[in-house]
Amino acid sequence: QVQFVESGGALVQPGGSLRLSCTASSSTMDYRAIGWFRQAPGKEREPISCISVEDGRTFVADSVVGRFTIARDNAKNTVSLQMNALRPEDTAVYFCAARRSILVTMSYAYPYWGQGTQVTVSS
Repeated sequence: QVQFVESGGALVQPGGSLRLSCTASSSTMDYRAIGWFRQAPGKEREPISCISVEDGRTFVADSVVGRFTIARDNAKNTVSLQMNALRPEDTAVYFCAARRSILVTMSYAYPYWGQGTQVTVSS
């Protein structure tokens, strides 16, 4: 059974930083793309950043460019999301997801999902 486990979510003040981790129960090399998505209350799930497992090519949403960085560590079967300069509008449940095909950004194209981790940005 495919499993992804997210960790690192927390309550943080505006301007603060968090590092989220997504750990796969199998090798990340079993997938071609892994992404981070988020969903705020009352809003649709949106892509934040995705990475090609093979070559490290990335997608980063305009709303987080220059603040969030995605990285993969295939040796540790993890994909991380470093989040800096956090804003209240970044508050959401953050999910990692994977697919066995090329990197795309549509959440419906990712069949394998973690349970999510809550990020709250508030003073």
